[in-house]
Amino acid sequence: MPAQHPRTPRDLADLPYAHRLEPFEGELEREGDYEAVHFDGCDFEELDGGSAAFAESAFSSVTFNGGRYRRARFDDVWTHQVRWVGADLAESRWTDCESGAGLLAGVELFSAQLRRVTFHHCKFDSVNLRVAALRDVAFVDCLLRDVDFGGAALTQVSFPGSTLDRVRFDDVKADRADLSEAAALGIASGLEAMRGVTISPLQLLELAPALAGVVGLKVREG
Repeated sequence: MPAQHPRTPRDLADLPYAHRLEPFEGELEREGDYEAVHFDGCDFEELDGGSAAFAESAFSSVTFNGGRYRRARFDDVWTHQVRWVGADLAESRWTDCESGAGLLAGVELFSAQLRRVTFHHCKFDSVNLRVAALRDVAFVDCLLRDVDFGGAALTQVSFPGSTLDRVRFDDVKADRADLSEAAALGIASGLEAMRGVTISPLQLLELAPALAGVVGLKVREG
């Protein structure tokens, strides 16, 4: 069974390191090291933050427009109302992170590694997660539209209350992935690769025509 994730996101004050946070000043730098930093109301435009490291830090109402953050590392990071638009986060690593009410649009996350990460009420639009490795990740009450999980490893990944719209699962490697609590399953491709994914009986009925097409069954009205 996938790990249980809280349905209610934490507030900033709930973080065990909240009392140590210092306000961010200056500019993000490539290979920068940021620990116990609070990024509040910042707008970052087309920056190169590649290989930057963030630990026990928080982001509130921050916008990233474009920019390269390849191989950045996020360890025990909390974000709320953060917008990533057209950013390159390929090969980044996220561990013990929580994101609430965020937006990821046109974001490159291919070959990223996500471990023990929870997204609450986030919107994913045209996000590339191809060949990413997700372990113990929950999308809680999120919207995923045109998200590509092609070739990704999904281990103990769940989608409680989330809506999937034109999501692609081609060549995924699923292990205890759970779609049974998703609010809607709009799967554009990859049904044949979803061995190891749990769905509900109602979802099975909804997917039956598409599954029949995958195995080559012809359904004739009686």
